[in-house]
This record gives sequence, structure tokens and C-alpha cells, in this order.
Amino acid sequence: MRHVTDDERRARLGVRHGLAPGSRLGSPEEVTQALGVLHATEPATVYLSCWARTDSVDVDRAGHVHVDRALYVDRTLVKQLAMRRTLFVFPRTLLPAVWPSASARVADAERARMTKDVINASLPADWLDSARTEILAALADGGLTALEVRAAVPMVNVKIESPATAWSAPRVLTHLGATGDILRGANTGRWNSSRPRWTLTSQWLGEAPPWMTAAEGYRELVRVWLRAFGPGTEADIVWWLGSTKSVVRTALAELEAVAVSLDDGQVGWLLPDDAGVVDPGPWVALLPVLDPTVMGWQGRDFYLGRHRDQLFDTRGNAGTTAWVDGRIVGCWVQDTAGVVEIRLLEKVSTAARRALEDQAARLTTWLGGRLETGYISPAAR
Repeated sequence: MRHVTDDERRARLGVRHGLAPGSRLGSPEEVTQALGVLHATEPATVYLSCWARTDSVDVDRAGHVHVDRALYVDRTLVKQLAMRRTLFVFPRTLLPAVWPSASARVADAERARMTKDVINASLPADWLDSARTEILAALADGGLTALEVRAAVPMVNVKIESPATAWSAPRVLTHLGATGDILRGANTGRWNSSRPRWTLTSQWLGEAPPWMTAAEGYRELVRVWLRAFGPGTEADIVWWLGSTKSVVRTALAELEAVAVSLDDGQVGWLLPDDAGVVDPGPWVALLPVLDPTVMGWQGRDFYLGRHRDQLFDTRGNAGTTAWVDGRIVGCWVQDTAGVVEIRLLEKVSTAARRALEDQAARLTTWLGGRLETGYISPAAR
């Protein structure tokens, strides 16, 4: 059995994720293709994940226009709720795989919970279907914000109690998005906020390719993951996909994935044509909260080491991170004036420290002010 060391895994990460100097990517589309997806729970993460990997988003403080072009003009990148009920940015071409698999799983679970809440609220059992139908009719003339949907469809302008929290119209919009009927269209807020005009998928994308079957969709998502993150364990893929061992094992078999041994004694998986990468040399990076590289595996020791408790919150969400040669060595924060500062959790070489400080200065200039976040790790407090 082939063996893949942690050093090789870190080299793969630097090259395939566009972080090493000789591997930087040319556009937001290339970044998303390389990583498979971008995390979009925090809107700014999409922009900062691209900033860290491509010079086209680093021209000046207005570099976010390149991401906006891909999302809202060319529409080559699309926001979609999928794995683990998380909002991601996908390449448009991957949606036919996502909708019937990961997104459908989320939609089914959401429907079950919402229907139970509706019945407990003494509303008609078919309330959700009626609400979906009326919202789709309201969107036929063009996209609407959540506030505009409430005004256009009075029946969803209600508050429904659940054991966890109360919900109303936005939850129905989320379900329509998970089923692929509508999408988060033009953003009416700033680049680092999310105020989308919910738009019919057919209006936003035009004629979409036919959906895959659920099994085909899962297989394609596993292939995409292996290309970007392999080798990884079965547990890594099950966690990332938010699915089951059975689904993952079937996909691995159909892809003829190759088993390899890892330094921690576990078995990892690679695509059959994966020949590895060359040593990228020294590199550093500053990544945003919930960056797809940080969140790509369940087993993170090969790049995170002993810093898990300092860099993740209690819900398992990653804060900002500072990287040296494929390992996380700390995080970055901003002072009251918006200046980016490095907080190291271990010693690094003088050259690495200088390179991180250069990146911090570059990021300070690009941000042009403070960026608020809801994901603050213990190390960043």
C-alpha cells in the first residue's frame, strides 16, 4: 500500500489550494474549482478566500468586484445551501450534482422539522406547500428580498414557534433554496453582508443542465473532494459530505479510489490518477474564518497540531488562521484602526515571521477598515 506522509499532505495543500507562491490561481472561478466549494456562511469569507489565493482579487480595495462579477454578472459561481446545512459557493457546473444529493438531504430534513412545527402551531398540514407555491408565484416577476416577500405573501408573514427558535418567511425561502427552486440572486447589501434578492433558478441561470441522480451527485461530490483534499479518511469524507458511510463507500468503490496509509496509522483515499505534487517550497498564508482549507477535513492534526482548542469555537467553527508551510501557527486579528496583526501560537523562523507580517500589511490595505465577524476563536479574543 502506498504511504502518504504528513509532509506530503501539507505540500498538496499548499499547491492544490493555491496558497504557495508558484501555485496561485487566476480568478475566483479557478479558486472555487480548486477547492470544490467556498464557505459562504459569512459573506466576507468568499472574498477573503479568493484574496488569499489569487492576485486578481488583490488589485486594490475594490478587488471584490472580481468576485461580484463571478457571482452576480457572469453567474459562474452560485450560492447554495448543501452539506451539513451550510451555505457554500459552488461552480455553476456542479449544481446538477449538488441539488439531488447533499442539498436534497438538507431539504428533506428541513421539511420534516418545519412540518412538525407547523402542526404544533395548529396551522394546516399543507401550510408549507401552500407557502412555497405562493412565494414562487410572487417571484415570477423578478427577485425579491425577504422583507419584500413578506409583504407580497402575507401568509408567510407569521412567527412559528419551534423547540429551538421561532421562524417565519426566511425559513421557507431557505427550504425553497435547498430544493433548487430559487437562488440567492443579486446582493442588495455591501460585499461583506448578505441581503439577497431571492430569484427563481430558471430566471437566474436560464436553462440549467439536467439533474444527476442522488447517487451520481454524491459520487461527483466525493470525486471533487478527493481531487482537492485527498488523501483523506472515510470519516473525513462522511463529515464533509454530511452523509452516511454507505453513500461514501459506494462512491469510493465506483470511483475506484485507491487506499493509502497515513502517518497516523489510518487509511486514506486518493483518486486512481492522483500522482501527487512537487514540493512547493516555503510559503505563508492568512485565511479567513471558515476557510475551506481549514474546514476541509474532520481529522486536522496534520496541519492543526495542538492548536485546535485555541482556533475553533465550541461549535467546531474555525476562526482566522495564520499558516507557515502547510501548518497553522496562529491567527490574525485587527486592532481598533483596522490594522491586521499576527498572533502566533508557536515559534516560527525570522523569515516566516517577516513573510506573515508582509501578508498582514497587504491585507490591512485591501480591507481598508475593520471587518466584523461572528466567529471569534479563543486565540483571537
